Amino acid sequence: MTRPLNIAIVGLGFGAEFIPIYQRHPQARLHAICQRSRDKLDAVGDAFGVAVRYTGYEEVLRDPSIDAVHLNTPIHLHAPQAIAALEAGKHVACTVPAATTVDECRRIVAAARASGRQYMMMETVIWSREFLYVRQLRDQGRLGRIQFLRGAHLQNMEGWPGYWEGLPPMHYATHCVSPCLALVRGEAESVACLGSGRIAEPLIARYGSPFSFETAHFRVRNQDLAGEVTRYLFGAQRQYTESFDVYGSQASFEWQRVEGDEPALHLGGEAVERVAIPDFAELLPEAIRAFTTRGVYDAGEHQHRSFIQGSGHGGSHPHLVHEFVSAIQAGRPTFPDVYQSANWTMVGILAHESALRGGAPIAIPDLRG
Repeated sequence: MTRPLNIAIVGLGFGAEFIPIYQRHPQARLHAICQRSRDKLDAVGDAFGVAVRYTGYEEVLRDPSIDAVHLNTPIHLHAPQAIAALEAGKHVACTVPAATTVDECRRIVAAARASGRQYMMMETVIWSREFLYVRQLRDQGRLGRIQFLRGAHLQNMEGWPGYWEGLPPMHYATHCVSPCLALVRGEAESVACLGSGRIAEPLIARYGSPFSFETAHFRVRNQDLAGEVTRYLFGAQRQYTESFDVYGSQASFEWQRVEGDEPALHLGGEAVERVAIPDFAELLPEAIRAFTTRGVYDAGEHQHRSFIQGSGHGGSHPHLVHEFVSAIQAGRPTFPDVYQSANWTMVGILAHESALRGGAPIAIPDLRG
């Protein structure tokens, strides 16, 4: 494609973070925004100078000017909205997770194949500055052979919108699953998971999930590797963290324990180096580099929660936009592509099923076949 890619952003809570990034990307154009609430739609549209505004998703799909949609809607809408967009001939970027069932993952893959359009799960962690730093260590050979991976996403979500209440922890596991698999360019073939603790009875009734914590082990397909991930949403107290550790034969990287500390690079024996993670804005077009270190709102009461918790998702937002836009413009698969997006999502879905079965291992379908 030689002209700018016409984007529509659907959902203007977290989604508003991406409006000025698309507006400034040299290969994209923010064509439209969509929000059910007219008041919020107009407030955001006026603030960012977006003229085309829709309150109905079907209107977005009927607009022939739109090349791609970026979905930032509640979790249960992700799969049906993504499938509808792919069937309407639109490329899709979708906030995590891609789906809530294995069948939905299958249908997303089938719709992407049939339409010839790109689907990218907008997983923030694999475009964070921390991940880019460890990826660089991997590519430089400094880690040696990767031997084991561990991820954790620990976040108390009391007070979040109602659809989060009682959500099975592993149904929102991509933030800890994805960096482990992305670092080894892999997909998981099986998972086994144990639940631990118990959340409040009214929360259990919402999804039938009793667990405060879920911890899963997965095996990487066609590699001599395994990983471990831990997730909780309710019933415990812990400072927010989205973290990953990678253990290599030459060096190992461990995430800091609390906000404000620095990660550790273990170099053998007693040698430990504290790491100041650099920014990687130089990988981006100059026009959007500033967005690795600031959000679209001023600090204070208007700052989005993604920048209050998680330090702005590690500067990932402009990297996500650039990967989505540049991949489509170049006619190549996005990273993650539709198969990785589905696999990394299914790890969590089937991990929760395993926990309900007392930890029984479950095979993860290979959707590339």
